[in-house]
Amino acid sequence: MTVLGPVHAKELGPTLPHEHVFLDFIGAAGVSKDRYDPDEIFEITLPYLEQVKDLGCDTLAECTPAYIGRDAALLKRLAKASGLNLLTNTGYYGAGKNKFLPRHAMTENADDLATRWLVEWRDGIEGTGVRPGFIKIGVDGGKLSDVHRKLVRAAARTHLASGLTIAAHTGDGVAALDELQTLKEEGVAAGAFIWVHAQNERDPDIHGRAAALGAWVEFDHVSPRDLARHVEMVRAMKDRGFLNRVLVSHDAGWYEIGKPNGGEFRPYDTLFKEFLPALKEAGFRQDEIQQLLVANPREAFTIRVRSLAK
Repeated sequence: MTVLGPVHAKELGPTLPHEHVFLDFIGAAGVSKDRYDPDEIFEITLPYLEQVKDLGCDTLAECTPAYIGRDAALLKRLAKASGLNLLTNTGYYGAGKNKFLPRHAMTENADDLATRWLVEWRDGIEGTGVRPGFIKIGVDGGKLSDVHRKLVRAAARTHLASGLTIAAHTGDGVAALDELQTLKEEGVAAGAFIWVHAQNERDPDIHGRAAALGAWVEFDHVSPRDLARHVEMVRAMKDRGFLNRVLVSHDAGWYEIGKPNGGEFRPYDTLFKEFLPALKEAGFRQDEIQQLLVANPREAFTIRVRSLAK
């Protein structure tokens, strides 16, 4: 499900599964569309989207959640202008010690939250008609807090009712395995779960454990500075037989609302210009690169209920 409506999964093509166009880190209590000029964001960010389209990208998952600056109407404008498939999300982000959670998320139960997210899935986001293409949540490191476990349960129930994949900003491997256990308790298969920022967990055995359960393990900070390490993490997963569970992206972009001209925008080009050549240099075949760039994201974002009952 893109911001311009549904497309066949085969049309996704080369996909960046974790990027941002614009965000606002002021916190849920202060976030407001009055804090920025959408025309300015459009003019500044469009060239970067056009650039990555020219580099061969067809689809970009925009992972900015509600209460951190998500603007579905602006993403719709950018998708039309750039020719990219853009995906947005529903869900709430609890990482950062709950700074970005609305007050009602602290008191409502998992069913209440799932009901809110399913309204966006069925009716569109904030009157725009734009429907989310996935669920985005966020949890801190370590064992899940009660609030963060509630977010995972709400995401699980939303998934079972919608088929939307759950992408979870996850503090570390302990949190990832706890999320997977919570999803299992809710009857959701691990294939519905993307472990976002898996590169922050330094133990490759935990990457392997999550993949063995069927989860998507996402190494999403591809950058010139972190290039070699990302190649090594992907190679380690390949050697374990889990290349079919890996996603790669930049976590780039970041027009930051509240900073002059949005601050320093990081383009979405390193993966295409440097990372893919580095994989080839490391011995990856073209079909393996296509699996990382096309087949895996296509399967991850296909709308399909993945339950333990099936």
